Amino acid sequence: MKKLALAGIVTAMALFGATAFAAGAAPGPVRGTISAVNGAVLKITETTGKQILLTLAPGAKVIDVLPASLSDVKAGTYIGTAAIPQPNGTYRAIELQVFPESMRGVGLGTRAWNLKPNSTMTNGTIGGLTRTGGTVGTVSGSSDLTLKVNDGSGEKTVLIPQGVAVVTYALGTMAELQPGAHVIFFPMTAADGSLTASQINVGKNGLIPPM
Repeated sequence: MKKLALAGIVTAMALFGATAFAAGAAPGPVRGTISAVNGAVLKITETTGKQILLTLAPGAKVIDVLPASLSDVKAGTYIGTAAIPQPNGTYRAIELQVFPESMRGVGLGTRAWNLKPNSTMTNGTIGGLTRTGGTVGTVSGSSDLTLKVNDGSGEKTVLIPQGVAVVTYALGTMAELQPGAHVIFFPMTAADGSLTASQINVGKNGLIPPM
């Protein structure tokens, strides 16, 4: 039941993200740090320094962003990665998300993202792994890694440089939404400019979501 709930939560977030792109909004989510909590209303300082108020919808879900490891990555793993397209058609990863099996298929595809100028987000299944020394079935160590990722429209080549942050997801609790917590979310904007969200990602134990 927990796995099913997580899949539903993040699928809803992915669908909202697709709607935002179609509506012409800036591609990608809002990122920031909670500065105050008043019931369902969060005061958030965006990474730009802008202060906003976010109201959590009734029944809103919290999703933890947790540290993961390259040892969790293997052929067949479903991943997401924010990356910078390279002149040769490959992608250089800024971060790597290792999705639980219950989230396979979430956000499949490659789209514009707002983490850095010209950045993209690719979600897909790893078909192969390569790094200096040859092809490997699983990954460990610190050398650069190249992934072949099927994003539903074909195969993308993604370079994972040394030191790239690797994270995964789990269900969280409202108690984690405290001042100082780092969050990332897709807001819904009302006609009066107020912001609401039905789900919010929070970095576990002070982690800053890297996506």
